[in-house]
Amino acid sequence: MLQPYGIIPAMVTPLTHQDELNELALRNLTTFLIKNGVHGLFVTGSQGEFWAFSAEEKKRAWEIVVEEANGRVPVYAGTAAVTTREAIALTQIAEKVGIDAVSLLTPFFINPNPDELYDHYRAIAAATSLPVLLYTNPDRTNVKISAALLAKLSKIDNIVGIKDSSGDLTLTTEYLSSVPEDFSIVMGRDTLIFAGLLHGAKGAIAATANVVPALVVSIYEYFKQNDLKASLQAQEALAPLRMAFTWGTFPVVIKEALDLIGLEGGPSRAPVGAMTPAQRERLKNLLIELKMIQ
Repeated sequence: MLQPYGIIPAMVTPLTHQDELNELALRNLTTFLIKNGVHGLFVTGSQGEFWAFSAEEKKRAWEIVVEEANGRVPVYAGTAAVTTREAIALTQIAEKVGIDAVSLLTPFFINPNPDELYDHYRAIAAATSLPVLLYTNPDRTNVKISAALLAKLSKIDNIVGIKDSSGDLTLTTEYLSSVPEDFSIVMGRDTLIFAGLLHGAKGAIAATANVVPALVVSIYEYFKQNDLKASLQAQEALAPLRMAFTWGTFPVVIKEALDLIGLEGGPSRAPVGAMTPAQRERLKNLLIELKMIQ
């Protein structure tokens, strides 16, 4: 069964200025990322505005990326929903269109207890033959997966890993010590890729990799080559782009960065608005420093 590893961009979902899926831009982004050495693609995650799209729109985005990737790298789909019923329905749609694995953020708005979370994930895993990657992001959902719960969930055959966006390295190390060696912990904070790898994480799902995929991939590749100095230098070079997320309302900064490098991220879906001219100029200067534009 697929074991998540390496650098997997959390892809944006490009939109036209008419608020429709920009299919050509999504194909171009898929090709750009694969050519720059990524190890997988993650569609309709948090950076991909999963909350903003209907099931039909998500299905079309999945179809496009699966078709364009054409087996070159695995494609992960975010199939999160508040209810178990909806998450199962989305997961089964993803399986039918040829997705390789699904990623499931904890429910949000509600606050299920550990037993309810376990039952939620167990039911979804039982409803699909796909590998399931758990996803914890407590800053946004206020729902935590504890190390004890992860240990229990890791015993389910097709639950293969977790994306850890907690930003808490202590929790990351607790996760790593609680699961089998072949269970994949992948980092969800782009500033902690190097640190996670040092502790035993298998890779990262990174939003910044939309814009600077080669740089993000180099953190992983240098690490695997045991060139820790170069890996750390690449991590340090990436940090300013991740810190720039605060320059606009999430997830608009990475979308506008793609516009600036010529890849058409397009607008975010309302109510998220555009960056101000001053913010955009600041972002442009950062991209010049990163040698993504001249």
